Amino acid sequence: MSCKINPTLHRENKPEWIKVRLPSDPVFWSTKGLIDDLRLTTVCEEAQCPNRWECWSGGTATFMIAGDRCTRACGFCAIKTAKPFALESDEPVRVAQATKRLGLNHVVITAVARDDLADGGAEHFSRTVTSTKESNPGVVIEILVPDFNGKNDALRVCMKSEPHIFNHNLETVERLTKLVRSRAQYKRSLEVLKKAKEFADELGYNVATKSGIMLGLGETENEVMESMDHLLENNVTVLTLGQYLRPSEKHLPVVEYIHPDQFHRLKEVAEEKGFRHVASGPLVRSSYHAADFKPELDL
Repeated sequence: MSCKINPTLHRENKPEWIKVRLPSDPVFWSTKGLIDDLRLTTVCEEAQCPNRWECWSGGTATFMIAGDRCTRACGFCAIKTAKPFALESDEPVRVAQATKRLGLNHVVITAVARDDLADGGAEHFSRTVTSTKESNPGVVIEILVPDFNGKNDALRVCMKSEPHIFNHNLETVERLTKLVRSRAQYKRSLEVLKKAKEFADELGYNVATKSGIMLGLGETENEVMESMDHLLENNVTVLTLGQYLRPSEKHLPVVEYIHPDQFHRLKEVAEEKGFRHVASGPLVRSSYHAADFKPELDL
């Protein structure tokens, strides 16, 4: 089964529906100032998210913990690959402070892959969630995690902090996983999503599970449908579908720009299949308008 994407297939000219409004709202700049002041990293900036102007103008952000250096080199991702620095022990408190000062009701916490750490950074995740909860009663916590190399002990540590929403992205269809996702395994990601739900049950609380898929890497519609089925079989109830946009010439090519009408149709299909919440559109990312969804209310 081939997973090669021909670089000559890249579609350089973006269609008119791939447009991003530049920031004008002063809230954008105050949010950026606060994040810089607390020495925090956001996936919004590091991953070159096309929606950061909109989200920051709304006073929201997705915090990226455990540094800005990733131990993996995924073909789609703008985050730099390098030997990570040591974890910052006060980072959980700084995330909690930022959540409070921004007045967030829903906070997303993600991290780079830390394969250099025995637990993949799971304990650091847990401390950050716990600290944020303690300083912000009533806040909804969503975590977007790496696969922890499939280590169940690490995943269990992460789940002990009792996040409301557990997000781990499938990113692409099974056929393309080996090329698109460095060191990741399609079936392992499905197992991580399934185990997260099981661990929450064992620990006596409910959690909503969520995953996302990028489109435009050369996948077929049937493969996308198959991935939807696989996610549902592993108890995932929240799905995001978005257009892959190449961060640089060194990254994987954009094979196809998916029309908004197709995204709308895929949303309808996903809902018919059984997903409770679906965000589907060219600029949708896994954390886009995260607070607009209330999957925790379904539990």
